[in-house]
Amino acid sequence: MDWRDHGILLTARRHGETAAIIEVFTETHGRHAGVVRGGASRKIAPILQPGAQLDVLWRARLQEHIGTFQVEPLRSRAAAAFSGRLALSGLNAVVALLSFCLPEREPHPGIYRQTEQLMDLLGQDEIWPLAYLRWELALLEELGFGLDLTRCAVTGTTEGLAYVSPKTGRAVSAEGAGDWADRLLPLPPVLRGQGGAPDDEIAAGLRTTGYFLAHRVAPSLGHTPLPEARARFVDQFTRRL
Repeated sequence: MDWRDHGILLTARRHGETAAIIEVFTETHGRHAGVVRGGASRKIAPILQPGAQLDVLWRARLQEHIGTFQVEPLRSRAAAAFSGRLALSGLNAVVALLSFCLPEREPHPGIYRQTEQLMDLLGQDEIWPLAYLRWELALLEELGFGLDLTRCAVTGTTEGLAYVSPKTGRAVSAEGAGDWADRLLPLPPVLRGQGGAPDDEIAAGLRTTGYFLAHRVAPSLGHTPLPEARARFVDQFTRRL
């Protein structure tokens, strides 16, 4: 059996003397692994870089087998990724989280399209962190842990929303928080798509999304902790504040 798709390379590791095992996030077949014969060669190895856009043909005798990939490059993102430390750490965070969070062979076309758009912004450091924050919000939603930031979970108001409950993922107003404010997560306007999205708000938003990735998503998968690549990206970003 076989199928053809296009996707984003997440990981590649050497297999034996000449082959490589790659993991690709494809639009219609999800996160999928396979062997690339000759993947360690001088001709193919440079193609197999994280973030690369590939056309892949997968073949296996049985569906449950790991199978083999034939790959053709569609777009390399190496130049953008190596344009600076923020771009490289951001790319590493995205591919690490996808490999960590997504179940194998389960299609997620929505988050695939958003990931492709995010990857194409690599190297544009002024807009990429905001796009990345929105991507993390979309990833939480895709995994069933979306945040409800429309109204206060305590009072029902839509005004003065300032916090997120770490237990429910729902917004809380300053009035509704009361004495519990120091136990809640920040809700900067940028998380609700409001305002000019300054870097300090993006950093606060990443603190909130990071909490739910670490304390909701990771335990649900039996994995802990989150990939270090995410923490390195956040650290690289906050250094410029």
